[in-house]
Amino acid sequence: MSARRGPGERPARRSQTASPRIADVVLSHLVDADAEHIVARGAYEASRYERADLSGRDLTGVTFTECEFDGLEAHETQLLGARVIESRIQRANAPVLRAGRTTWREVRISNSRFGAVEMFDSDLESLHISESKLSFVNLRASRLRDVQFEQCVIDELDLAEARAERIAFTGCSVRSLCLDHAQLRDVDLRELDLSSVSGVESMRGTIISFTQAVDLTSAFAQHLGITIAD
Repeated sequence: MSARRGPGERPARRSQTASPRIADVVLSHLVDADAEHIVARGAYEASRYERADLSGRDLTGVTFTECEFDGLEAHETQLLGARVIESRIQRANAPVLRAGRTTWREVRISNSRFGAVEMFDSDLESLHISESKLSFVNLRASRLRDVQFEQCVIDELDLAEARAERIAFTGCSVRSLCLDHAQLRDVDLRELDLSSVSGVESMRGTIISFTQAVDLTSAFAQHLGITIAD
């Protein structure tokens, strides 16, 4: 039997958007490995790499499964078509990372710094990025599902033509967000300090706070052809 509400009592508020479903990454029985042996189109499993330097190397089509990187240098690393599955990356540094058409599934990235990240036409699922700084992230035409950014600072985030579902930002800031022609569902922007957004016509499927709505009034008015004047 359902409980009755008293006079003036409001029903409990339900979540207005679905949260990302982030899988735990449990790595056991890892074997210490030498990053010098990593080659393009190679497949590596259950390996731990400490202070690996992959800068300037062509690792096209490489696959990492149940691997851990602690202290990774990846400047100008070519990762086109790479796959990273059930893995953890911490303290990575990559002023320029070329990772177009890559797959990231059940991956945790933390305490890292990325400059220009080319990750267009990629597949991201159950990805958690925390306490990291990212300058420019190109995720154009990518597919994102169950992705969470936590305590991250992002200068520019390009999601143009992306398909994104169950995405959340916790304690993050984004200076410029591009949503042109994106298809969004359950994208939670409420805890995002957002300076500017383009593609407001594609914001269907997002949830924003009242304060954000006020801040975006000019962008909404411009899109609708409304003039705001006293």
